[in-house]
Amino acid sequence: MHGRPRPPADPSRALSAMDHLIAAHLIGQQELARRLGLNVTDLTCFGFVLEAGDELLTAGDLAARAHVTTGAVTGILNRLERAGYVTRRPDPKDRRRVRVAALPDAVTRVTAVYAGHYERLTELFADYTPDELAVITDWFTRATALAHDYLEKLNRNDSADPC
Repeated sequence: MHGRPRPPADPSRALSAMDHLIAAHLIGQQELARRLGLNVTDLTCFGFVLEAGDELLTAGDLAARAHVTTGAVTGILNRLERAGYVTRRPDPKDRRRVRVAALPDAVTRVTAVYAGHYERLTELFADYTPDELAVITDWFTRATALAHDYLEKLNRNDSADPC
């Protein structure tokens, strides 16, 4: 497979393209969450539960990934549980903790809502060489780490540490 010719780019164009991508996905996530009867934060947390697979998350794990307090995650889990997305299971190693598991019917519903978009993204990725995909994956991974660092700075709310 050969890569396609790419239009010229510089950091300014890349930032603009990224901003447009983020905006489109924020709006899309809101619509998908609405269709699933959730809010965006709850849907995001459900995504973390799905990503964990058989390595069930604790409420604390989920709070850390979502950058919310443990109190906030309790509300999120209550809503997800009432809506039929998750169940809480006792932690076999520590009776004081619970683990969060996705319910199979909810996995099916969410997968169906995302299927078309993921198919189109997979087709888009097919336009790139393995080396180009490696660069894209590296950029996504590093940009995500920068975003998490930025969130931590925002959450510290330290005026001496500019964002």
